[in-house]
Amino acid sequence: MHAITTLLFDLDGTLIDSVPDLALALNRTLSDNKLPTFAEDTVRHWVGNGARVLVQRGLSGNVAVSEEIAAQDDYVDAVLAQFLAHYSETLCSASKLYNGVYETLYKLKEDGYMLGLVTNKPEAFILPILQHYSLDDTFSVTVGGDTLSEKKPNAAPLLHACDALNVQPELCLMVGDSKNDILAAKAARMKSIGLTYGYNYGEDIGVHSPEWICNHFSEVADIVRLQ
Repeated sequence: MHAITTLLFDLDGTLIDSVPDLALALNRTLSDNKLPTFAEDTVRHWVGNGARVLVQRGLSGNVAVSEEIAAQDDYVDAVLAQFLAHYSETLCSASKLYNGVYETLYKLKEDGYMLGLVTNKPEAFILPILQHYSLDDTFSVTVGGDTLSEKKPNAAPLLHACDALNVQPELCLMVGDSKNDILAAKAARMKSIGLTYGYNYGEDIGVHSPEWICNHFSEVADIVRLQ
């Protein structure tokens, strides 16, 4: 048994509910291209695999990307650029921190834990979001969906964060709301906490067997103190 020294956190669906702004940016992009738009609750089930996949799902009108859209790289690239421009304008317009996030993160840091952020969101958006919510001095490392060539559920972003923090994976704990977080943690050979309130494509997070499951973010601190 190794004592946990480091916590890695997902962003969307874990620290912030960003769906309102992502849905707004996606629908503005689809409208620009004279395509159907979608309800926020529909978009909620499309979030979690990065901006490009979100755009592909919007163009396909389904969580499963159509073969036609998957084959049109240049078209998707162009629409993705439109989406990123719109999202940069709406970044924190309606997104909100989940209850307990601010207090819990600062308490964990005060208690001496190293904190890292590992998200599939493009790197360019991370710092503006953290600054907006006064969390920019919380994390010792941040890894975005385009920091490396691979993103979660691949283990590479988590291992990259470990390298940056000079810590072994077995001393880390990944906290996230999606199967991508849990699968990435397992691939990196670290323990994980699954949160029930985020974005997991309508699936029970327990299906993917995180070591712990929490209904509220503040429970993370309770679990860590027991390790």
